Amino acid sequence: MINFSQTLWLVPLYALIGAILAIPWSPGIIRKTGPRPSGYINILMTFAALVHSSLALVETWHQPVSYLSFQWLHAANLNITFDLEISSITIGALILVAGLNLAAQIYAIGYLEMDWGWARFYCLLALFEAGISTLVLCNSLFFSYVVLEILTLGTYLLIGFWFNQSLVVTGARDAFLTKRVGDLILLMGVVALLPLAGTWNYTELAQWANTTTLEPTVATLLCLALIAGPLGKCAQFPLHLWLDEAMEGPMPATILRNTIVVSTGAWVLIKLQPVLALSPVTSTVMIGVGAVTAIGSGLIAIAQVDIKRSLSYSVSAYMGLVFIAVATQQSETALKLLFTYAIAMSLLVMSVGGVVLNNITQDLTQYGGLWSRRPISGICYLVGAGSLVAFPPLGCFWTLTEMADHLWDSHPELVGVMVIVNGLTAFSLTREFSLIFGGKPKQMTVRSPEGLWALVLPMMVTMGFALHVPILLQQWNFLPEWKTLNLTVVSALIFSTVVGAGTSAWIYLTNNVAKPIEFKPKAIQEFFTYDLYTAEFYRVTIVFVVGLISKIIAWFDRYFVDGVINLVGLATVFSGESLKYNVSGQTQFYFLTIFLGVILFVGMVFSNFLF
Repeated sequence: MINFSQTLWLVPLYALIGAILAIPWSPGIIRKTGPRPSGYINILMTFAALVHSSLALVETWHQPVSYLSFQWLHAANLNITFDLEISSITIGALILVAGLNLAAQIYAIGYLEMDWGWARFYCLLALFEAGISTLVLCNSLFFSYVVLEILTLGTYLLIGFWFNQSLVVTGARDAFLTKRVGDLILLMGVVALLPLAGTWNYTELAQWANTTTLEPTVATLLCLALIAGPLGKCAQFPLHLWLDEAMEGPMPATILRNTIVVSTGAWVLIKLQPVLALSPVTSTVMIGVGAVTAIGSGLIAIAQVDIKRSLSYSVSAYMGLVFIAVATQQSETALKLLFTYAIAMSLLVMSVGGVVLNNITQDLTQYGGLWSRRPISGICYLVGAGSLVAFPPLGCFWTLTEMADHLWDSHPELVGVMVIVNGLTAFSLTREFSLIFGGKPKQMTVRSPEGLWALVLPMMVTMGFALHVPILLQQWNFLPEWKTLNLTVVSALIFSTVVGAGTSAWIYLTNNVAKPIEFKPKAIQEFFTYDLYTAEFYRVTIVFVVGLISKIIAWFDRYFVDGVINLVGLATVFSGESLKYNVSGQTQFYFLTIFLGVILFVGMVFSNFLF
């Protein structure tokens, strides 16, 4: 009998096998069949990974956690093992990764119908799936870092998929470089942690953190370095701009990037929570970064006219809430928030993707009146929006309520942050729905039927899953009882949802407010439209300093280093040219040269006595 739980290490290999089998359909190898078989092979392998993970979950349900370990390197006193954790949580995460990747791959059949880059695109999706699946199973910080680097490369390649467009190239480059900043600092923390803890194993790190005592300065520097990588992966301030520019990539890739990829940093953060608790300063920094990013991103999302960028800032806002949850030692709540958030956001991206594909624009001001033409997309968007905010009884209502309930006694100010973020998100999502599906049809939306089956099918299945998330949470005993809920917290969250959505609907679905909406003074609107002028701030500070230093180094290299070398060269040439006239082959010239040299030497010696 096959033990599916003990062979879970095969799950990441399914995706890699699919990527390898798709290579023959790359340009120049197989042409007659077209690129479609490469996509179908990857879909089949992802489905195999989903089935394997599901069968393993049945085996491990209510069973204790088990571990697998493979020797990777043993040299001198250095022993590095590849450790895997097999539990209901990790296997459930595997199912979520495979399920969303399967939905994205089927979605890509319709979205990239006329694109000849299928083999390359599906290979990159397979790279994402394999990397994230490995990260989920990995019980080692070292190999988690290696996987995060692979995912950074995959992000760069997927964002730059349509590399013949200048904005795409710029977005891919900025995303790669921004993540590299956080990854470099994280590497410092990973290297520094080993001599202190003696291990990179997450389980052993948790045990070490519960018994060790570190100097406050050492603990603070170590923990700040460890959160730098997740800070970039989760698009948190000040490393948040990459997610906005990443929207230049294909929409099927956005399904994964906005849900699973940004959650990889949060996953590592949750794993490291016992270590991060060693530094109160780091916890305070995480709370501050999460709160600023959540509120700031919520405000920025409202001011965007690009629908994909508006959704990207909502992603940063919810990752900010995850940072707050980890900083306040709510790891289980953070995991549940990642689950409910991923389902809701994937549904939103799918419903918007088909609209963008058919109408060939991402400008919200050019949409309108699509409710009568695309009712399925409209209903899916409403379910996704309701699942993302505190709208009972859908998914995120329960996780947001649980998180706020835990914060009520210790950090009541953070409950206020959650209420504000929830209200801003409800306002932003309702605004997008009103501009796209409400009002009268415009020139770009007169002809906009529902998309192909490949676009509608995964969207409908995801909507059904989103509606059943509360039932799943109840079956898993993750739902609190109504009588145990804090009515003050619940009322505040629901009230913010109603106020945010109601205000947005009153503004954008009625004629009470003139369109387009302009704030007075306009500088306020531009402040949020241009992302709090963060890019300009970088341009006049970091970019300016780096450019100035580069110019100084270039000047020094050109006029000093090259100048000295050129001077030595000229002196050598001059002396050589001068000496060649003395090399005539006649003895009297050699005696004359020696005689003049002796006179010069004697004059230099006796000059000290004369003066």
